[in-house]
Amino acid sequence: MRTNTGLWWLLSGFFLLVAAVYTTWNIIAHPDREWYHAIEWVGSVALLFTAFMGALIAFYIGRVHKAQGGELPEDVLTADIDDGDPELGEFSPWSWWPIVLAFSAALGMIGLAVGTWLMPIGIGVFVVAIVGWVYEYYRGYFAR
Repeated sequence: MRTNTGLWWLLSGFFLLVAAVYTTWNIIAHPDREWYHAIEWVGSVALLFTAFMGALIAFYIGRVHKAQGGELPEDVLTADIDDGDPELGEFSPWSWWPIVLAFSAALGMIGLAVGTWLMPIGIGVFVVAIVGWVYEYYRGYFAR
């Protein structure tokens, strides 16, 4: 994670330098205007905010690295694959309910775009999909 922090700080510095060069270049390219009218504000502000976002990510990763008190398994050269493989939960690879849930979201979005009469149908399909997905292991072949 220390390498990631360094890379994000480097990227943030790069975008800050590019923002300064871009702004100066615009001022130099238009000598007939006053300096505040010669700046192309959209690009300058976008590059500056990109530098700030990179600094934000670098700061966050640095704080997380300091708080966890050690290196991640993927940062250690002698680590095995199983060292960084935590148990994330139980997922059903055969489940059809996520597809029904995605269909309900699509139906809701189409209802917003085309007609509000589709929204109650999308909400109904959503409720059925959530209940079916949550209670998937309570009935049928995989009941526990």
